Amino acid sequence: MTSEARSSHWLCWLTSPSRYRTCLQLIWVLLVGFSPGSWAQQGNQPGSIKIEGDIKLGGLFPMHSRGPAGVPCGEIKREKGIHRLEAMLYALDQINSDPDLLPNITLGARILDTCSRDTYALEQSLTFVQALIQKDNSDVRCSNGEPPIIPKPERVVGVIGASGSSVSIMVANVLRLFAIPQISYASTAPELSDKSRYEFFSRVVPPDSYQAQAMLDIVKAMGWNYVSTLASEGNYGESGVDAFLQISREAGGICIAQSIKIPREPRPGEFEKIIKRLMETSNARGVIIFASEDDIKRVLQTAKSANLTGHFLFVGSDSWGAKSSPIQDQEDVAEGAVTILPKRASIDGFDQYFTSRSLENNRRNIWFAEFWEDDFKCKLTRPGIKYELGRRKCTGEERIAQHSQYEQEGKHAHGPVPRIHGRLRQDGPCGGGDLLHYIRAVNFNGSAGTGVMFNENGDAPGRYDIFQYQLSNVSNPGYKVIGQWTNHLRLNPEEMQWSGGDRKVPESVCSFPCESGERKKMVKGVPCCWHCEFCDGYQYLLDEFSCDMCPFNMRPFKNRTGCRETPIIKLEWSSPWAIIPVFLAILGILATSGVIVTFIRFNDTPIVRASGRELSYVLLTGIFLIYTSSPSS
Repeated sequence: MTSEARSSHWLCWLTSPSRYRTCLQLIWVLLVGFSPGSWAQQGNQPGSIKIEGDIKLGGLFPMHSRGPAGVPCGEIKREKGIHRLEAMLYALDQINSDPDLLPNITLGARILDTCSRDTYALEQSLTFVQALIQKDNSDVRCSNGEPPIIPKPERVVGVIGASGSSVSIMVANVLRLFAIPQISYASTAPELSDKSRYEFFSRVVPPDSYQAQAMLDIVKAMGWNYVSTLASEGNYGESGVDAFLQISREAGGICIAQSIKIPREPRPGEFEKIIKRLMETSNARGVIIFASEDDIKRVLQTAKSANLTGHFLFVGSDSWGAKSSPIQDQEDVAEGAVTILPKRASIDGFDQYFTSRSLENNRRNIWFAEFWEDDFKCKLTRPGIKYELGRRKCTGEERIAQHSQYEQEGKHAHGPVPRIHGRLRQDGPCGGGDLLHYIRAVNFNGSAGTGVMFNENGDAPGRYDIFQYQLSNVSNPGYKVIGQWTNHLRLNPEEMQWSGGDRKVPESVCSFPCESGERKKMVKGVPCCWHCEFCDGYQYLLDEFSCDMCPFNMRPFKNRTGCRETPIIKLEWSSPWAIIPVFLAILGILATSGVIVTFIRFNDTPIVRASGRELSYVLLTGIFLIYTSSPSS
């Protein structure tokens, strides 16, 4: 423990017991290595959005992708970043513009960029807790002896975010110390349902345990029994694959060919090695993928470079969903991919709002200009020029608005909402537990008409739409809804379409069925794999795994499914084939008779006597009987 932490610890014992928890929180922050001074600098950083209001909500969005080694942030993210951020801003506008919803109260926000990196998000999230740290500045004086004027840090009552599960887990560990409720719009790791560790965390999406069951049902519905799994390193990918593996083991009938993990910081050539490993079990064409958007894109790029377009059959989690960015320029590799996404509904008002955004009317979004440059492939050099944004449908999730939508109950229930508003506006560390209680108790229909509720673990119910990316569908190429999952799967096979427009579901099996008369010789340790061996000789197929000998008076059927009696076959006189043996028999009888007559006539001659008369007669009699017996048989 550092000297600074030890002094803070003794201060806890010297102060009142009510401040002990706050002091422990301060010690934890000091151990992590951040000081309040660094928070103050961070609070003034340009990479954040600050919207004034009586009640402030925090926001965490992956405005940029994870940067390369040594760089925290990469390129701008459209759907996961810009679209979701604008959804939150739209929700705030809708609430603040309604005089009956929150009278005399304005919602504000402090929105930060996580850059899709958990450690970077942890640094950013410390901005949300600095107002709850009680600092004793009584011994601090200015040069003139007057006490300094220290601006009070802004306080947030709750946090919207984050997106990735690994980021939410890192942030949740900080926010729980300060009793700040957190609602995620996309984090689905099952471990976040553990309320003994993440009691202040809630989410409007179901956990991956539901998603894993839905993906297993999809695999079974397509008749696959041999698949590989691919996961991004981190809580989201590893927890999702672990849930799928556990459920598949319990259900049986599914074998895992490869279970591969994508490193958090992939080295050059890492994805080439991953594709090579997947091809070691080439029959496992189905690939269950729980990966980040960036990792999905690189997997598709590598598969295309390896000339494996159309080989892999991807079943993607909600991180893939119905997004266009992971498959951009890789559409032919992604064709036929089946993806899953929590059920959602479009909000017409948001579509109109987003498509009306321009550089002139959206200056509050500090990342919008960067998005504009990336979207239109241009460089902004002349400020003040208004660009019109073409009509485009927002495919990001609008669920962020649902957190604030629970306030709409206040229109019809004038009791709970005003009371909690009053508490949240008070100074001091109060209101976090109360707000969490009201969040967990909500049950209403949101702006899109979908139900908003949480179970005892703070999770949303498991409701998913099943998509397939269809490139060959000339009438409407792109993602198409082919089914739903709500506790059980409802799939429309007639709506599915594979590479080249084929309607037949491709196979992803370890071994194909054995042919008639072949038994299965199982591969040890892999119940879905076997070799086919033929039942030879007089053996028949006793069951699918063993052969047995037929009885001595029987022989196997042609397909070797059983035994039958050995048939007795006679040559009928009416058969054309009888002419030849009868002709030969008559010819033999005549020849033998001629020899016998000749021997009898010259019985006493020296030649006959020298040849052994008696033995010759015995032999000729036997030959004669043989010829006479041939027609009768």
